[in-house]
Amino acid sequence: MFRRRPLDRPVEAARRLTAGRLTLEIAGGSVVGHRYPENYDVLHLDPELPLAVVCDGMGEGEGSRVAGTTAAETFVAQVRAGWPAVDAAGLRAAVAETQRQVRRAGAGQPGLTGCTLTALVVEPDGDQGWLAQLGDSRAYRLRDGLLELVTVDHTMAWLGLLHGWWPADSPEAARARYQLLRYVGHPDRPEPDLLAVPLRRGDTWLLCTDGVSDQLGYHRLRDLLAARRDPARTVRALLAATLDAGGDDNATAVVLRVHPALPAPR
Repeated sequence: MFRRRPLDRPVEAARRLTAGRLTLEIAGGSVVGHRYPENYDVLHLDPELPLAVVCDGMGEGEGSRVAGTTAAETFVAQVRAGWPAVDAAGLRAAVAETQRQVRRAGAGQPGLTGCTLTALVVEPDGDQGWLAQLGDSRAYRLRDGLLELVTVDHTMAWLGLLHGWWPADSPEAARARYQLLRYVGHPDRPEPDLLAVPLRRGDTWLLCTDGVSDQLGYHRLRDLLAARRDPARTVRALLAATLDAGGDDNATAVVLRVHPALPAPR
């Protein structure tokens, strides 16, 4: 169990939401870590909708905080306004409005105002979920014992590894890790990745900032997610592991497990 700091977001008991024939059990939390005095990650778990959002502010300072807060609030408001419709066009418009609001909020900031955005929203009938992403906060899926990274990092490092420009453990790759190609607040109009993902009973989903994915390797992530704890305990274990690994960044995690819908009470 990690020792909580004032800027940590406590992990509350998992919430249960029904989407069609599925029950979604979800929990999330955030730790500031040991390196930074502030927590520039932003987490939103919607109390009513099957919606989770993770943002990671770029750099340190007020611009980072403003970007993450504005992005999460705007995106959530857009999804709520369009509910129960959930589709690619609506999510693309929601991200575009989020980009506009973050750019507007950053106009009065002296430094960079930008953040990542990774969100998962499940259609009301539970047939599928949608991932919306800008930046390098990730989404993973554990299914039948196989952990898969579903998103890609919008970084120069990812592009370089994909095209063989440098080895993964090279100094060039390490420097390129922090060169984001797409993010919320970008001076251009970055296009988000929008992925329709089917939900299956037994799936476990993880949304996380790079404070989790950079510090915990594949096998460690898989083992923690496969332990079949309830989502709140899994999130606590993930965040504690990031601190044990050095706590070199703010770390935020959301864990969602997919179950059959509970029978209606008689």
